[in-house]
Amino acid sequence: MEMVIRRSAAGLIALLLTGICLTAGCLTASNNEGFAIYLTVGDVPPSKMPALSHIEIAEAPVISTDDIISYNSKTYEIELTEKAFKRVYQLEVPIQGRSFVVCVNRKPIYWGAFWTPISSIYFEGVTMYKPLVDEEPHVVTLELGYPSLAFYEGEDPRNNPEILKSLEQAGKLIN
Repeated sequence: MEMVIRRSAAGLIALLLTGICLTAGCLTASNNEGFAIYLTVGDVPPSKMPALSHIEIAEAPVISTDDIISYNSKTYEIELTEKAFKRVYQLEVPIQGRSFVVCVNRKPIYWGAFWTPISSIYFEGVTMYKPLVDEEPHVVTLELGYPSLAFYEGEDPRNNPEILKSLEQAGKLIN
């Protein structure tokens, strides 16, 4: 009888641990999703991002590896599928920008902000302009600073080795 209780308790503990891992994302395929760009939970404004030690990313990426046709590691241009480009085009971006987090397997690598080219507010981080028209080519670019590179501060994170490895493994990297 005591043996049955111990086995039942061990089974219950294993079931609970599995449930916790699934809830935390330990066993889900999303941990192997590769390169992705996420919005932040609660839509944290770019001006508040440097002050936060921990940023939560949205449940689903705004751009995933599957959305990318190619990533040019020299020009930082990302050619997107039509569906992904429309998603970025339709994204609401206020004049003070909208934060995003670049991740590999849901691990944050660096952050930046979607920016509208009609903004008069400068930004010293990585930017991706919201397209003004929904036309081909379906390309967005990760740029430094807004309105120009002169406003950028810090090191350039765009060719992080984890990002390049992930994109190369997915067959998306152009050198």
